[in-house]
Amino acid sequence: MDKIDTLIKWISESKRIVFFGGAGVSTESGLKDFRSKDGLYYESYKFPPEEILSHHFFIENTKDFYDFYKDKLNTEGFSPNITHIVLSELEKSGRLSSIITQNIDGFHQMAGSKKVLELHGSIKRNYCMDCHKFYDERFVFSSDSIPLCTCGGIIKPDVVLYEEGLDEEVIKKTIFEISKADLLIIGGTSLNVYPAASFIHYFHGKHLVLINRDKTPFDDYCDLVINDSLGSVFEKIKKEV
Repeated sequence: MDKIDTLIKWISESKRIVFFGGAGVSTESGLKDFRSKDGLYYESYKFPPEEILSHHFFIENTKDFYDFYKDKLNTEGFSPNITHIVLSELEKSGRLSSIITQNIDGFHQMAGSKKVLELHGSIKRNYCMDCHKFYDERFVFSSDSIPLCTCGGIIKPDVVLYEEGLDEEVIKKTIFEISKADLLIIGGTSLNVYPAASFIHYFHGKHLVLINRDKTPFDDYCDLVINDSLGSVFEKIKKEV
């Protein structure tokens, strides 16, 4: 029995599956990630991307922030891929308890998933820093220069920037879901981003599976490691489950 067959067997036997995903889930939709050799961190900008996507940079250089944000994080023209779709089907079948994602693109919800915990927020939600009125992503990405509220306040994406903390309620739900899972599938993440990666230590179920093209610091911690593309793996899962 090969590794994917083993995973399919575990999925069929499991009653409470949790999927923990990173940028690799969405790169097969055409989006760029941050840390791979072709990622945003290796492109040349006036400022390093990790500085641009920080709280202090947003406050002090709002126009430069939005120049980068609109150019690189706009998902218009992109759509969910096979991984998002199969996860949605697993949720509908009652096997998948929740999806925990580090992504901010909203593709899981677009694919039909309802139980999604967004550790780093979403570009789909944006709010005025003065009156807290909410705006969708279309308003932000189509705005000239800095998007402004009708009250005149600056609109901020509801995403967690560097130097900002994660939402406490999302953290609580994430820890609960991972601790109650009998199968935890980690996919498309380097597991180098903290505190997100640390939540995996709360898993005490039967099987811990990692699907990622490259090695991670958690490979030896897992019951099964599949070094392949998520799309390839989930195409086979779709046929069998």
